[in-house]
Amino acid sequence: MYRFLLTPRWWGINVFVLLAIPFCLFMGTWQLGRFEDRVDSHRSAEQRPSAGAGRAAAVPLEELLPVDKETSGRLAEASGRFGKQFLVPGRELDGKTGSYVLTLLHTDGGKALPVVRGWLPAGGAAPAPPGGEVTVTGALQASENAGSNGVRAAGGLPEGQLGIISAASLVNLVPDEVYDAWITVVDSPSGLVPVPAAAAAGTGLDLKAFQNLGYTGEWFAFAGFVLFMWFRLARREAEAARDRELGLPAQDAPEARARV
Repeated sequence: MYRFLLTPRWWGINVFVLLAIPFCLFMGTWQLGRFEDRVDSHRSAEQRPSAGAGRAAAVPLEELLPVDKETSGRLAEASGRFGKQFLVPGRELDGKTGSYVLTLLHTDGGKALPVVRGWLPAGGAAPAPPGGEVTVTGALQASENAGSNGVRAAGGLPEGQLGIISAASLVNLVPDEVYDAWITVVDSPSGLVPVPAAAAAGTGLDLKAFQNLGYTGEWFAFAGFVLFMWFRLARREAEAARDRELGLPAQDAPEARARV
């Protein structure tokens, strides 16, 4: 009855099924792995010491560059002299809107490091940076991009203000080369509130993470559908073969099987 499975037509169907099911299972497993990686990254970012925690020893800045998912949020240390200071308006902290106070640290390597010394409430006056050689410790952050993490490049800002914290926004404002990173200090001066380090991009449980989980279900469902359709086609073919063996006309086969 099942000799039809060896016909050329069914050889093609069988080969397709034998290739499609492992492929769907592989893709589903891969998408599940992507979701689990995002969950692990999210947990690691939550457990990583933040700028205010101070639970880990600071590492020299150069050892943590370039910033990636592993080094973002790590405590970095840099020495130099403070230079120009800017306000980064429109930043929220604890439900209130204010500004980041960003001061450029001119390091011994001849480059400028953006340092967020704290958050300033609206209407407040930013304290002047200390003079002379200083060493700052803070959580390392990647340069911001317009539109990322709700940050937008504000146009037409007054002099002394920035829309985003990035080397691109500072390159025409300072003579030195600017690091493609910034730090938010552990201890803010009086009048400022320490800014907590933000999680690295791609480490949160965002919509993309749950899309991976949804794709996992879809691929496993495809595998089940392929197997279901193979059994259904095989059953119908087997029933047709049995009808032919009984000598039943094709149009009378359903009624004849019902009587049997």
